Amino acid sequence: MATRLLQEFPELSNLTRDDLGDLLSDPLYFQAIFFSLNRVKDLQKAQAELGSANENLAKRNLALQEELFRLRAETQAAFDEAKALRVRWKEVEREQKDAYSRLSPSFLLMRLRHAATAQDDLSENLASAFVLSQPDVPSGSEASGVSMPQASGVPWSSGDGGGADVDRFVREFRQMRKVYHKRVIWADRWASGKVAWRDD
Repeated sequence: MATRLLQEFPELSNLTRDDLGDLLSDPLYFQAIFFSLNRVKDLQKAQAELGSANENLAKRNLALQEELFRLRAETQAAFDEAKALRVRWKEVEREQKDAYSRLSPSFLLMRLRHAATAQDDLSENLASAFVLSQPDVPSGSEASGVSMPQASGVPWSSGDGGGADVDRFVREFRQMRKVYHKRVIWADRWASGKVAWRDD
């Protein structure tokens, strides 16, 4: 009796019809026969091997758990630091841009012109202070409450208007005007494109 059942499970070919009937009616007998089949034994063996492999893998994962947590914490710290550095980089980049803007030709030209104006005012103040210190010229500095500073830090003599004061005034005034005119000349040359900037 070559049935499909016997073809797939040849171990059952030794069973009689009554044994096959008992196999269907008796669960305990069915389990005894079922677990004695070679195919079932192979499946149980494969299942046991898979279970053992899973258990070993779980033990390995547990052994690596602490190391993985440490690496995750370090990675998070590195990521946070990278974010902070990115924010800082934008700030530094903005500061660098501001610093470079103060070195741009247009900004430096503006500073040179302002310096020339300041030098002109300084020399005019020097001349005014000297004139007001002379005895034959009415002094309005006391009445106005304005104090005229001296370039040398030494007040002009209001006595006899000696030649020493005149010489000192001429020397200091000439030096101030020299600086002023140099700044004006360089500013004019710069504005007309006669000043070349090198990248190095």
